[in-house]
Amino acid sequence: MKRSPRPVRRAFSLVEVLIALTITATLLTATMAALDSSFKSYKITSESASTNVVARIVMQRVTAMIRTGESFGPYPSNPLLNPEIESTWIEFVSFRDAATGIERIVRLERRDGDDNTGPYELWYVVTEFQNGAFVSEDEANLLVGLNEVRFELEYDVGPRLKRATVDLIIQPDDLQDAAIGTNKLEAPTIRLVASASPRAYDE
Repeated sequence: MKRSPRPVRRAFSLVEVLIALTITATLLTATMAALDSSFKSYKITSESASTNVVARIVMQRVTAMIRTGESFGPYPSNPLLNPEIESTWIEFVSFRDAATGIERIVRLERRDGDDNTGPYELWYVVTEFQNGAFVSEDEANLLVGLNEVRFELEYDVGPRLKRATVDLIIQPDDLQDAAIGTNKLEAPTIRLVASASPRAYDE
């Protein structure tokens, strides 16, 4: 009985192996680029959302302080002819006790970033006096990464503050260097505008 010859087993040639490696490397590179883009997009979205939440909390706090404040500044040079003024700061009395003579003055102001470069910052400064004498001063940084901080103050005769409008333009902490090809991923700016009137004016 004659046996049939065994089939000869051929291995992959060097050219076929190189082609397979090239295809695998291309697919892995595309997959890693897609994952990198996804992670960066997620980071930008989360940073934008957290910045939005913090900015809204700060805005609510600022408008609440304006509603309960009195003796606002800066004043327009002539409130009869030009009752509105635009400023990068606002100042007012937040607490006054005639019995003890204690008075607290709050100042919200725009400051330049580190080394006077980069975006602006919103600072909260509270100064305490007793019977007109300086007692203490504390300050805190409320927001960073601001493209603009503007206070629009409208006065009535007195001058009494009629309405204060706070305008903030915020740039979330984004990844300016995150690039895929020529497309850069940037977090959009957030603009918050709110108006408040002091209760003393409404009364």
